Amino acid sequence: MTIRDRLKGVVPHQVTHQVRSSLVRYGERTSDRRPLPDFLITGTKRGGTTSLWRYLLAHPLVPRLFPAWNTKTSHYFEENWGRGEAWYRSHFPTVRHRQALERRHGGPVRVGEAAPLYMFHPLAAQRVAELMPDVRLIFLLRDPVERAYSHWKERRTEGREPLDFAEALAREEERTAGEREKLIADPTYFSEAYDWYTYRARGRYLEHLTPWLDRFDRSQLLILPSETLYAEPAATYARVLDFLGLPPHQLAAYEAHNHRRSSAMPDQVRAELSAHFAPHNAALEQRLGMRFDWS
Repeated sequence: MTIRDRLKGVVPHQVTHQVRSSLVRYGERTSDRRPLPDFLITGTKRGGTTSLWRYLLAHPLVPRLFPAWNTKTSHYFEENWGRGEAWYRSHFPTVRHRQALERRHGGPVRVGEAAPLYMFHPLAAQRVAELMPDVRLIFLLRDPVERAYSHWKERRTEGREPLDFAEALAREEERTAGEREKLIADPTYFSEAYDWYTYRARGRYLEHLTPWLDRFDRSQLLILPSETLYAEPAATYARVLDFLGLPPHQLAAYEAHNHRRSSAMPDQVRAELSAHFAPHNAALEQRLGMRFDWS
């Protein structure tokens, strides 16, 4: 029985440990037949990356990661850097798979992954540039005030955040002190605190975009306001397909994934965050030559 036969008809949560191990080993053994991805969605956390990724997966020329239970990312350029290039390649379709899709659908295949932490990790831009200098990059940027609150709500719901929002903001520097320096000093280090509790730091977008802007030609970058994706998903999807060189494709519906309803942010906290981000937003607009409706 082949690997394909063993996986056929099996949903992700039913895959046994033995089958999982076999598929992972198979992916690594065939890594030399698996091209690196064509694009990365590296926009901010809680900015719509999951929704955009799922829209792209609905396109017949955008295959899933390998094995099938992988959702949207390998976390290679931040959490799994020490595993090496062969391990990273093992997550993507083979040349044969790509060719089969191209014959079936009559167009170019585009393979990618979506990982919000890539934009925020201090070494990711350099790593991506060295391994994939021609990759296309999509950045979704959400109002940093709303993004911070949404990030906190997610951590609170997951049981990883015991503090209320105002206290979490007040203690952010204390809780994440030294983590960025550790990430830079140790290429294999991964910081949960840097991922979980950086509500304010992640919204200073120009600081985190600059390493990408310095290393990649602007034609390789598509920078989109998350609010545009939310308000005009079909038009934004069409723009992304054009950027990736994919033929047009209409979806039956454009569902917003990972949306969380909750009580409103306290007015005092909102005012403080708005004042904090105002100069950072202005600098971002000036550098990019874009306007963001975040007032």
